[in-house]
Amino acid sequence: MDISTRLAPGLCLKNPILSASGTFAYGEEFSRMFDLSLLGGVVTKGISLLPKEGNPTPRVCETPCGMLNAIGLENIGIDAFIAEKLPFLCTFDTEVIVNFFGTDEDEYVQMAQRLNIDGVSAIEMNVSCPNIKKGGIEFGKDPKILNRLVAQVRKSTTKPLIVKLSPMVTNIGEMALAAQEGGADALTCSNTYPAMAIDENTWKPILGNITGGLSGPAIKPIALRIVWEVSRQAAIPVIASGGATSWRDVVQFLLAGASAVEIGSFSLRDPLCFGAIIQGLIRYMQNNGLESITEIIGRLKTA
Repeated sequence: MDISTRLAPGLCLKNPILSASGTFAYGEEFSRMFDLSLLGGVVTKGISLLPKEGNPTPRVCETPCGMLNAIGLENIGIDAFIAEKLPFLCTFDTEVIVNFFGTDEDEYVQMAQRLNIDGVSAIEMNVSCPNIKKGGIEFGKDPKILNRLVAQVRKSTTKPLIVKLSPMVTNIGEMALAAQEGGADALTCSNTYPAMAIDENTWKPILGNITGGLSGPAIKPIALRIVWEVSRQAAIPVIASGGATSWRDVVQFLLAGASAVEIGSFSLRDPLCFGAIIQGLIRYMQNNGLESITEIIGRLKTA
């Protein structure tokens, strides 16, 4: 049975299950509980050019069917990542996909250049960040800005380039095509949704940043719709990200058109979920007489 999946030239995963950026940090804590070689790939916590402190605490809040986070993209910076974290990740038999972001086009290009090194299997570009040179509009909300950014980054690296789209747009298909035309090899759909929580006893917001990003099962139906829409318009592979907690969710995302699925918030509740999801997917394929994961991808019946 073949459960491998291809995301780009030179990037083939042994299985379609990835960790999601943010919730998996740099993999060290999870490696104490299971062998990271089990995964199709590890998507690292977002990296920036310089270290970033992030937002004030509290930064995480559980909600019905999900969670809010306002970490604020805290990270150790690219120098420390390359020196301290990448060598550790390279000890495992899995693909290393480095999520990164910047505050302007130059920073994105510098990051792509710095990550064009051995040990990095691919890069995942987070475009849900404000462009400080364009009045604060997110890179992922203007198709022209996004297309230009992706094109510049594409010229700066030989690594497979994945663009993580923002869901907070009017027409995500338009953004997907802008990224594809700019040279993206694959698309991740998508990111968290702005939300908030209030403590009725203190009359104050629960998060120190007041608002945060909603993730978890609550957003899965939205993510499923986005994956379906993007996969129908884009000609490059799609990676699903948003609310998957089981092999059933993974199969549904594959049917909608995803070639791989990132598991995020649920791994914080059950760090061992990855193995169960992979085994469940294998059993599903066996029970349905499927020999290859490609027999599922994009096979949703709409008539």
